[in-house]
Amino acid sequence: MNSLIDKYNIPGPRYTSYPTVPYWDETTFSPEKWKETVIRSFHESNAEEGISIYIHLPFCEALCTFCACHKRITKQHSVEIPYLESVLKEWKLYLALFEERPKLKELHLGGGTPTFFSPKNLKTLLEGIFETIDIAEHPEFSFEGHPNNTTRDHLQTLYDLGFRRVSFGVQDYDPKVQKAINRIQPFDNVKNVTEWAKEIGYSGISHDLVFGLPHQTWDAMEHTIRKTMELKPDRLAFYSYAHVPWVKGVGQRGFDENDLPSGEEKRRLYEDGKKLLQDLGYIEVGMDHFSLEHDDLYQSLIHKKLHRNFMGYTSSNTQLMVGLGMSAISDSWYAFAQNVKTVEEYQKMVEQGEIPVVKGHILNEEDLTVRRHILNLMCQLETTFNDKNSFPELENAFEMLEEMERDELVEIYDNQIKITEKGRAFTRNVAMVFDLRMMRNKPETRIFSMTI
Repeated sequence: MNSLIDKYNIPGPRYTSYPTVPYWDETTFSPEKWKETVIRSFHESNAEEGISIYIHLPFCEALCTFCACHKRITKQHSVEIPYLESVLKEWKLYLALFEERPKLKELHLGGGTPTFFSPKNLKTLLEGIFETIDIAEHPEFSFEGHPNNTTRDHLQTLYDLGFRRVSFGVQDYDPKVQKAINRIQPFDNVKNVTEWAKEIGYSGISHDLVFGLPHQTWDAMEHTIRKTMELKPDRLAFYSYAHVPWVKGVGQRGFDENDLPSGEEKRRLYEDGKKLLQDLGYIEVGMDHFSLEHDDLYQSLIHKKLHRNFMGYTSSNTQLMVGLGMSAISDSWYAFAQNVKTVEEYQKMVEQGEIPVVKGHILNEEDLTVRRHILNLMCQLETTFNDKNSFPELENAFEMLEEMERDELVEIYDNQIKITEKGRAFTRNVAMVFDLRMMRNKPETRIFSMTI
């Protein structure tokens, strides 16, 4: 395995989309074209599965130095109401595009720190959206909660509004690691919010763990996993730390690269962590995710209904996802669009009656085909070809796949590629083989985190 790590540990995307953001072609994109694809996708999908909404709530009271998300650090809670008013105004701009009442299937509050906002203000925001929509059958509403500031009132308020899933960011319980990433978070805080969520009735509680953090050792990782098992969340995200300090504003300057585990050490954290999780009853679902057998993420996997988008893995496969808020990304299947990345510019554009997109990508026929194959690999660990010769440039892909087959990472059939159990750790590498846009324009500098 070590030789495979050396061979395949290269920078690569996580493939929450294809094309990936660095390869969006902005020369063919415009806000008007974006709106056209939104209208098209809404008409094609709203009556059936409904739509998804992602709301980006960017404020945090402190900077966690492992975080690569778009956020705004402040302790001034006076920012809450003006920001949420802007989100509701943006939503009304999208409503104006639709000729019928939307049906909401999936809703996620991400950040930043959604629980930075008071329960009262979150209720005002959500009720403002709910009065304009219908709720689909079996909706999936989820939010990210910071264990240090999520209150029982937060959990109860959101539960009463239909939320049944909550994800708590744990990362690691080791004090040295927590100090390095500026995330001091006692186990008792996580225990309290998890138990409150269970008592209130949440059916999907998830904990996020991260391997590859500065000063992290296997002893620390094992301790974190075993402490997590005392609380038995329904689902776990076991993420590889993405070290991208060159990205503006991410704040990954709180430690030296020499403090990070080596590629071999990091792979051991993953392999041993994965084995321990499986020994404790968790099943690997997709990439980085584990769940208990009763969880609907696992049920979606076995019924081949697992989906992946900018919110990560989900059991809801909606064609249209509207992203609201500063830096939020939307997906109409036929196009992607990202909002402006500062709160001030976001609020200004919304006030002027403009959907606040700053960049995006219109997918061509080739993009749509490649996207489907990469999505299949990321969600089902396999993909099927009607015609391998559809795109001549995929010939190179099959040459690389043959090498991966010799390394026992994939199995190749006449019209099908399957990722093996051994190859699951290299899922990103397999998907990269099909990334024609990256193959044509390989980056001269690092723009992605390492795959391992």
